[in-house]
Amino acid sequence: MNIHPLPGHPHVAQRDGQLHVEGVSLDALAREHGTPLFVYSKQWMLDALAAYQRGFAGRNALVCYAMKANSSLGVLRVFAEAGCGFDLVSGGDLVRALAVGTDPAKIVFSGVGKTRAEMRQGLAANIGCFNVESEAELDVLNEVALSMGKRAPISLRINPNVDPKTHPYISTGLKGNKFGIAHDHAPAAYRHAASLPGLEVVGIDCHIGSQITEASPYLDAMDRILDLVEAVERDGIRLRHIDFGGGLGINYQGDTPPAADALWQRLLARVDARGFGDRKFIIEPGRSLVGNAGVCVTEVIYTKPGEDKNFCIIDAAMNDLPRPAMYQAFHAIVPVHERSTDATIYDVVGPVCESGDWIGRDRALAVEAGDLLAVLSAGAYCMSMASNYNTRGRAAEVLVSGDSAKLIRRRESVEDQLLSETI
Repeated sequence: MNIHPLPGHPHVAQRDGQLHVEGVSLDALAREHGTPLFVYSKQWMLDALAAYQRGFAGRNALVCYAMKANSSLGVLRVFAEAGCGFDLVSGGDLVRALAVGTDPAKIVFSGVGKTRAEMRQGLAANIGCFNVESEAELDVLNEVALSMGKRAPISLRINPNVDPKTHPYISTGLKGNKFGIAHDHAPAAYRHAASLPGLEVVGIDCHIGSQITEASPYLDAMDRILDLVEAVERDGIRLRHIDFGGGLGINYQGDTPPAADALWQRLLARVDARGFGDRKFIIEPGRSLVGNAGVCVTEVIYTKPGEDKNFCIIDAAMNDLPRPAMYQAFHAIVPVHERSTDATIYDVVGPVCESGDWIGRDRALAVEAGDLLAVLSAGAYCMSMASNYNTRGRAAEVLVSGDSAKLIRRRESVEDQLLSETI
């Protein structure tokens, strides 16, 4: 058998001219489950996680998978069984995390707009920490905790005003962003938090953005956060953990982010030099654990020549793969079956009634109607952001492990969509 792994995707390979995820043919999965179809490699997720675990070897550390990247239960179970906690941003996320059997003490609750109901939900579950993002939230969480006879464990999410050098929509650590408490105001916010009887200050939190491909923003943010730890502890407030968020990028289009283990060895060397190596560390990776683990299999419906553009119209759309429409993001697109015919330059587009419904621009593809394509790097921020626009059902999902495949989400029907509606 001739096996040719795709560059940057070691668990996606052409085997005798057919694309496979691990040991399973994408053509066979498409025939069984239809298209569009998301297929995930379990081994890729575990390998990505292992890089973080190597970086934190010998440390008191907790990896909390950032659920917003992909919150499907089958994916969450992979990380729960591997010992991860979860970083969540809604009450619905909390229900999902608990449904896969995670220890509530391994859950951190982030987000700028937690409601009182969500606070009560987290307190009732005895989660490990609330990452608080404003002084107003401190006051409300204190009130809710006291009403329940509890103390809420909290860290403050600090905005260090560091440029992550990424797309502005996924930059979260600049002073113009909505996230976190301003770096200069943090000591006063910590003093206020420590004065509230319903709160227990346990840590400090920072997250500067997503799809970061350089080490320098992390190193800059680390220095600013450690400066704050020193300032806060001079006020007599002990911080037991340092939560440094996530945001490490993946290879979409020749991107070269640092390896997770190498990055964290550099960061922890700086932590040790500053005298904080004894602390507990929490990190919240999402995209880097699942992004390149997933592909979306889609069928070519038509090829449509035009005066200025040729179009390859597929059955996956912006409701399935929203990143190109939202961020002008790049996803590699490859044929499931190799053809020997000459390629044509196409814009790869979906059937949704929007000019923004495109998946790839100017791609060289040798395809005909009925062929299958694989949209790569589709494990993060695709299914979790999918919608029912144009009354389109969300795609099915399959988890592959070696030579076996398991359906972890059935395809959504129109009847499923109508269940909650009345005339």
